[in-house]
Amino acid sequence: MTVDKVYVTKEGLVDLEKEYEHLIHVVRKEVIEDLQAARAQGDLSENADYDAARDRQARVEARIRELDVMLNNIEIIDNKKEGHKVVRLGSTLEVLDLETNTTSEYTIVGSVEADPLNGRLSNMTALGMALMDHHEGDVVKVNVDSPYEVKIVKIK
Repeated sequence: MTVDKVYVTKEGLVDLEKEYEHLIHVVRKEVIEDLQAARAQGDLSENADYDAARDRQARVEARIRELDVMLNNIEIIDNKKEGHKVVRLGSTLEVLDLETNTTSEYTIVGSVEADPLNGRLSNMTALGMALMDHHEGDVVKVNVDSPYEVKIVKIK
């Protein structure tokens, strides 16, 4: 099974590492304590606290495994070597929606760091894919159910 690269900024890597360490060293211990307290209540067959603790343990362990795979397949987004001439992962750009005549600012990031409400657009979205490899001043068609066009006003 091949695992795809996980594209993140340096800040995104720090956040993932912090989450991983927190889960390993803090949350895992809390879950073990919750399980011990629930076991101490007696009969496990009808113990809702025990069931809840086991469910939380499963979710925590699944997230730890997910983060472990991600962290072993990280590729840091480094846009400095290419400058600001072309839209790449890590680029911050101002985009004009030609239909609504409104501008928005986005930073193109990997899907792990995507947060569209805060201007962090995944490279895997329709808009993100359409913008990739284009230059300042280009008009780009976004292929969705109702296609629209945007103009790259500035690459920062």
